[in-house]
Amino acid sequence: MADINHVVLIGRLTRDAELKYTSGGQAVCKFSIAVNRRKKSGDQWEDEANYFDIVLWGKQGESLHPYLKKGKMVGVDGELRQDRWQQDGQNRSKIEIVAGYVQLLGGGAGSSNDRQSENSRDGSSQDAPRESSRDDGFADDIPF
Repeated sequence: MADINHVVLIGRLTRDAELKYTSGGQAVCKFSIAVNRRKKSGDQWEDEANYFDIVLWGKQGESLHPYLKKGKMVGVDGELRQDRWQQDGQNRSKIEIVAGYVQLLGGGAGSSNDRQSENSRDGSSQDAPRESSRDDGFADDIPF
């Protein structure tokens, strides 16, 4: 039987993504996400955060970098990779998720806050009622 190494996570960025380039010109976008898990402790439910480092290579990393801001919710599909090295005579290792696909999801940075700032630039307000010119077939006076 073949080994399987597949990870799917949904979480929020813990900091803005960093975009760097290798000496060969390959884009490397790195960021970290927090994934919450609810667990019951006695009679109380508690949230437990788990943190994962994500690496996104190539064009997808370059194109998504401007949108990968702290607080943004993303879906990540990828695989685990373990990096091993020696430091001061000690064996070290770190596990990262190498993303094959990242999906931007609603919420967090890049959503309503950005829309509110865009609206304030053009003079409109997010909370102001909007007038609709279409006729939806309903009278203004609804008796219930």
